[in-house]
Amino acid sequence: MGHVITPSRQPRPLGKSGILVSPIAWGTWRLAGDDVAGVRAMIDAALGAGITLFDTADIYGIGTPGGFGSAEALFGRALAEEPALRGRMVIATKGGITPPVPYDSSAEHLAHAVDASLARMGIDVIDLYQIHRRDLLTHPEEVAGALTRMAEAGKVRAIGVSNYSPAERDALQAFLDLPIVSTQPEFSALHTAPLWDGTLDQAMAADMAVLAWSPLAGGRLAAGDHPARLLLAEHGARFDADASAAALSWIMAHPARIIPIVGSQNPARIAAAADAWRVGWTRAEWYAVLQAGMGERLP
Repeated sequence: MGHVITPSRQPRPLGKSGILVSPIAWGTWRLAGDDVAGVRAMIDAALGAGITLFDTADIYGIGTPGGFGSAEALFGRALAEEPALRGRMVIATKGGITPPVPYDSSAEHLAHAVDASLARMGIDVIDLYQIHRRDLLTHPEEVAGALTRMAEAGKVRAIGVSNYSPAERDALQAFLDLPIVSTQPEFSALHTAPLWDGTLDQAMAADMAVLAWSPLAGGRLAAGDHPARLLLAEHGARFDADASAAALSWIMAHPARIIPIVGSQNPARIAAAADAWRVGWTRAEWYAVLQAGMGERLP
């Protein structure tokens, strides 16, 4: 059968930040409306599943009646009802996407954005502040200056990047004394680019945490008839877990110790993410899912 790789449920360092985080995160990109009790139920489900890393962004809520910033604000309202929750969480957010521009990472914008995020969530410090997408019109030295100032002011504890190529990360790091502690690519069995484009290799070499967004490929690995999804469902069933839990476990089996960001708004589905820790993988099983996701055999 070969060696079985089973993801560890132990907290791990968030890169070089000194902050410990859970191996699974919960993301709020679908958070909308004004149901604070509902959000609290999701938070409780996440904490109950051992999730301590909560990932949001100022752009979340765009396209809903609440608009830009509304996901952070709704999350903040849930925290305000029970301030003790804050101490059990590592809160990550992002800035830099500014519809319809679409991107702005100028020093002026980032200085405003971090203050606005803190105010909306009603917190004193952001544990991880990430540049959401690269602004092609801002020199990385200017971005680095803005990030350094927010860290020196005590507004953020650590900094990361999202949707950055390895070269873009290197250019930013060149102007920073602080380490970039994390990178957040899209990654799943149906979006495997980080395996090949250097993102995961760089993260391992530089001791950066990897947060994976859309780990269920927009739901295609949770339901439907994609060959990779069927393989995940079959494999998960052996461990009394569903395809979603198997998909998370598949991501976490990689030696970069990738942290998938669960996006469900259903407390029961959030709680079920903990099933991922039961699912083990031989190399043959893991590579079979990869090849099914790619739709081609490896050489």
